[in-house]
Amino acid sequence: MSTNKRWLGLMAAVLVAGAASAAEVPASFDAKNCKTEYPKASLMNEEQGTVSMSFLVSASGEVKDSKVEKSSGFKNLDKAAIKSLSACKFKPGTKDGAPAETWTKVDYAWKLD
Repeated sequence: MSTNKRWLGLMAAVLVAGAASAAEVPASFDAKNCKTEYPKASLMNEEQGTVSMSFLVSASGEVKDSKVEKSSGFKNLDKAAIKSLSACKFKPGTKDGAPAETWTKVDYAWKLD
């Protein structure tokens, strides 16, 4: 399999924010519809790891802000995860049953096959 066509077997988990109130539901996304390409340099160096991120998602499902909470240990993997997932369409979170801007946490695991 060529490195420029190799796609990551996505292993992402949206974690429910511990500080969220019962009336607030954080945003989520469908991992199957959100693909990320393994960075070429990371493939060549056989880098793997899990990056934990937070995303501020608007009421329309667009990412407004993002940050790395815990690094995978490799800058290229962290940057690629933030860039790719920031471009994904999220299902907006809700507050009191209505779509609202919310923070959500995502763990993204980079694994070589």
